[in-house]
Amino acid sequence: MTKLCIGFEVHQPYRLDYTQNTGNNGSARSAGENYFSEKNRQILERVAEKCYIPTTRILLEALDEGLKCAFSLSGTAIEQMERWSPDTLELFRQVARHKNTEILAQTYYHSLASLFDDFGEFEQQLKLHAKLMKDEFGVKLAVLENTELILNNDIAKLAERLGYKAVYTEGAERVLGWRSPNYVYSCNGIKLLLRNYRLSDDIALHFNHRQWDQYPLTAEKYASWIAASPGDYVNVFLGYETFGEHQGADTGIIEFLKWLPGECMNKGVDFTTPSEVADMEPREELSIPDTVSIADSDKDTSAWLGNPLQRTAVRAVQLAKPYAKDKRVWRNLQASDNFYYMASRFGPCANSHYFYIPKNCQPYLAFCSYMSVLSQYEKSQATKMKRKPAAMVLRTLPPREAFHFFSTSAYTGFTAYGLDDFTSLLDFAPADSIDFHMRNGDFASWIAGVLGDRDLADAVGKCTSRVELSDAVDRHRTALRASLQ
Repeated sequence: MTKLCIGFEVHQPYRLDYTQNTGNNGSARSAGENYFSEKNRQILERVAEKCYIPTTRILLEALDEGLKCAFSLSGTAIEQMERWSPDTLELFRQVARHKNTEILAQTYYHSLASLFDDFGEFEQQLKLHAKLMKDEFGVKLAVLENTELILNNDIAKLAERLGYKAVYTEGAERVLGWRSPNYVYSCNGIKLLLRNYRLSDDIALHFNHRQWDQYPLTAEKYASWIAASPGDYVNVFLGYETFGEHQGADTGIIEFLKWLPGECMNKGVDFTTPSEVADMEPREELSIPDTVSIADSDKDTSAWLGNPLQRTAVRAVQLAKPYAKDKRVWRNLQASDNFYYMASRFGPCANSHYFYIPKNCQPYLAFCSYMSVLSQYEKSQATKMKRKPAAMVLRTLPPREAFHFFSTSAYTGFTAYGLDDFTSLLDFAPADSIDFHMRNGDFASWIAGVLGDRDLADAVGKCTSRVELSDAVDRHRTALRASLQ
C-alpha cells in the first residue's frame, strides 16, 4: 500500500516598510513596529479569509476521517494570527491537538540563519520556535523542516546533535542522482525525508496552468498518480497559501483539496506522518556537500545569495549582531523573504520565483529599501551602546551614503555600504580606481564626512599606496569591531 506524507508550510513575514526607509514614520506605533509595513495586517487578514480559514476547516474534517498531515508554522505567522486573526489561530490549535497531525520544527523567524558564518543564531531560533510550539500547542517537536528545506552536511550533523529524529530537504537530482525520493535516506547520522518536488509542484505551480498537458488536475487523477508511485512513501510538501491565495478559490484548488483525501483512500493510499516515516530504515547514506533547497529550479541557495546585492545584505545583517539590543527587529530582518525579493532570476527559475514575490517588486528597489531600514535600525541602536562612536563608524549605510568606486572613465561596479565593505573592496577594486580616489582625497573625505571618523580619515589621507591604505583601514576597523564585542 502506498503511503502519502503530506505537509504544509505556514509562514507570514513582517514585511518591511519600504515606503519610508527611515524606520520612523511618525506614527504612534512602537519604535520596533515602525520598521515594518502597516500592510502586514491587511495581508494576514486577506490570507486568513481566502486560505487559512477555509482550508483549515476542510482539513479538520478530513483529519477526523483518517487524513494524517504535518504543519510547519513560523513564529511570525503565529504572532500575526494572535494579533490580527485569533479565530484563525484557534483553528490551528485544533489542528495541532488532533491525533493525526504532527507539528514540525523550524526557525522562529523563517530565517537564513543556517547559512550564517556560525550556527549560534540558528540554534537560538530553533529553541525559540520549539518553546513557542510547546507554549501555544503543547507539542514537542521531533522532525526539522529548516527554512525553505535548506540542508547540507553540516546542517544535517547539527540536526542530529540537537536530537531531531529526521530532517526535511528537497529531493533534487543532484542529491539523489538516479535514486528515487520515495525512500528514507540518511546523512551524517540523521534520517532524511525528501520532498517529491514533481508531485508537489503539480499542485503548487501547475494546477491552474492551462497549457500544462495534464490540465485540469482532478483529485481522482492526482490520487491515481500517488497510488502508482513506486517506493516506500511519497512526500508532498506545499506552501499553505497555495490553497486560495496563490491559486485562487475560483481555480477549484480548495475543492480539489476537499476531495483529495477521499480519492486517495479509494485508490488504496494510506496516510502517514513524518515521524512515522522516520521509523523506517534508511535505504542509503547520502552526502550533501553543496547546500540544497526547495527554491526555484536550481534547488540551491541562489534564490537568496545569487547576486552581489543579496550577498551584501546577508553579510550586513550578520554584522549587525552587536547592534541587536532589540533582537526581535534584528531577527525579523533575517527572514528569507527579504533576500528572495532581491533576486534577479532568468530562464526557468524566473517562472517559479515570480510566482511568490509581490507585484512590482524590483530587486534593486528591494535591496535599497532593506539596506536603508537596516541602516536606520543600527543607527537607532548605536545611541544605546557603550561604544557609540565606534558603533556609528561601523554601521551599515543606506545606498545614498555608500562609497561608489569610480575610475577616470566610469563606475567600476564596486560599492561599499560601510567600513567593513570598504575594507574588503580595497583588495578587489581596480588599481586605477584606487589611484583615482586617492589622488582626489575621496576616501578621506567620505570617511570623515559620512562615517564621522576623523582619526581614520587623517591616517588614510597620509597613505601613498594601496598596501598602506589597506593596512591602515583594516587595523582601524579590526580595533573598532573588537571594541563592540
